[in-house]
Amino acid sequence: MRIEFARQSNDDRITLVISDAAVPIRTLWAVMDTTDLNVAKEALRQREGKPIRDHIAHWQTGDASPAAIPNLGEWAAAHGIRAVIWTALPPKFDGTENRIPTIDEVLAHLAGLVGNKRENAERYIRLTPRQIDTAYRRRIEAELGWAPLVD
Repeated sequence: MRIEFARQSNDDRITLVISDAAVPIRTLWAVMDTTDLNVAKEALRQREGKPIRDHIAHWQTGDASPAAIPNLGEWAAAHGIRAVIWTALPPKFDGTENRIPTIDEVLAHLAGLVGNKRENAERYIRLTPRQIDTAYRRRIEAELGWAPLVD
């Protein structure tokens, strides 16, 4: 999937989003405990803190693969999966939706956080699974020392 640390959350963390502009990387997935697509989408919406329904996207057998998730159809077929859902929040920075921050902006933002905001931002980055190896993450690790926590 094409994902990057490119969304400034309401609590000032920089979070992962799916973005057509990102480089495809290895990602993780999980099976939902339902076969009803609408139930699965609502469960994900609830888990993600209730973003608007438009921010829960889906793919079903027969649909074209989204640009940010190349070869989704082939991957799903190889795993016997008929539908896939994901959180589809756009990049955002300085209050502007669909604005992808540069890595220098992300680093300056994170370095400027203090107290609980900094702790929460660092925890989010460090608890992200190691397999999520993005260009921004490598720079954050190198410059801020926020390496993944040991499992």
